[in-house]
Amino acid sequence: MSRRELSLLAATVVAVASLRGAVQPGDRFPELTGDDLPRLAGEALPERTGRVVLVDFWASWCGPCKASFPVLDQLHRDYAAKGLVVVGVGVDEKPAAAADFVRRLAPAFPVVHDRAQRLVKAVAVPTMPTSYLLGRDGRVRFVHRGFHGERSARELRAQIETLLAEKP
Repeated sequence: MSRRELSLLAATVVAVASLRGAVQPGDRFPELTGDDLPRLAGEALPERTGRVVLVDFWASWCGPCKASFPVLDQLHRDYAAKGLVVVGVGVDEKPAAAADFVRRLAPAFPVVHDRAQRLVKAVAVPTMPTSYLLGRDGRVRFVHRGFHGERSARELRAQIETLLAEKP
């Protein structure tokens, strides 16, 4: 094996090993509560037991995050009464940047700030934005890395409808 091939193999092993810690479909999602997750917008986090939950990690400096918020807001408006809970989790290190982002976009769904970066590290979020769609049992069913406009909106909508149709 050449040096180049060994280097590529080593890089692949490191990348795969780092993904093992990431929350994947089938895993339980960590708790969304705690003093280190202050609320930035929306009502207090609603009860999530037995409901479909969409958790979206975002940052104020992320262009696709800004583009995704109106879609998340529409999903919240369309499906909250049917059992969907949407929660935005800001990961900015600067609270003012996170608060300004939320003030400008004014989502109707609850938004918290992971100021200690506890949750984003526990989940091992791969990129901004990343959304985790949880079934009624609290397990991750779908992971959306990035936001790809209408394609992401269609996929999220179809997956939410599938999960809402499942019996608790």
